[in-house]
Amino acid sequence: MSGVNTCSGCRDGAGFELPITMAFQPILNLADGTVFAQEALVRGINGEGAGHVLGQVSDHNRYAFDQACRVKAVEMAAGLKFAGEGTSLSINFLPNAVYEPRACIRLTLAAAMKYDFPLKRIIFEFTESEKLDTGHLLNILRSYRAMGFQTAIDDFGSGYAGLGLLAKFQPDLVKIDMDLIRDIDTDGVKRRILSHTLNMLKDLGIRVICEGIETVAEFEVLRDMGVELMQGYFLGRPSLGAVTAPVWPHARPAENRSCA
Repeated sequence: MSGVNTCSGCRDGAGFELPITMAFQPILNLADGTVFAQEALVRGINGEGAGHVLGQVSDHNRYAFDQACRVKAVEMAAGLKFAGEGTSLSINFLPNAVYEPRACIRLTLAAAMKYDFPLKRIIFEFTESEKLDTGHLLNILRSYRAMGFQTAIDDFGSGYAGLGLLAKFQPDLVKIDMDLIRDIDTDGVKRRILSHTLNMLKDLGIRVICEGIETVAEFEVLRDMGVELMQGYFLGRPSLGAVTAPVWPHARPAENRSCA
């Protein structure tokens, strides 16, 4: 995707010239045995990883890259037709690439209309790891919610926003940082931290996704703690340009953690 024009009200910049595609990774709802969402993960058209693609992003082309990812994700998700089954599309966005939310959402809205993709099935998630202007971020999140999108904080607990943001805005979803999930079956401190976090988010009416699950032991601990929404290699790997059916935990043997 290249040559994306800037929207009215957004500063001019270069197009993003590197062709991109998406891989999709499932987020499972263990409570009802459905795929809750598919997360769109940017890739090069020859399968190059996200790191390679993100290495081509600069301040000059950040906006065009962000827009290209949104449009490509909606286009491909519509072709895969999973929204009709009640599955949502989760799109990562760069808050620092959004200069005025309602102006800079126009290409996304146009793509959703063109491909008949329901807005209520689109989740916009951002990561805490990028230092952000909280007021600007709140404006984006509130605008997206008002337009009918779902909102999510990714990598919760690892970055800048955290509890201060939650005091001002409660997103629909929070994705717990995978560093807290790693080895949670053998780390009692992590289990206690997660337990209190789950209770807090439940009290705030926020649904929780635990990501980065790679072993049966991690899965079983999270299941026993009442976590319903889960994502990770143990439950389903990203598929380039495709959606593959996940293998549900009760139907698969225990696995060792993968380094892939």
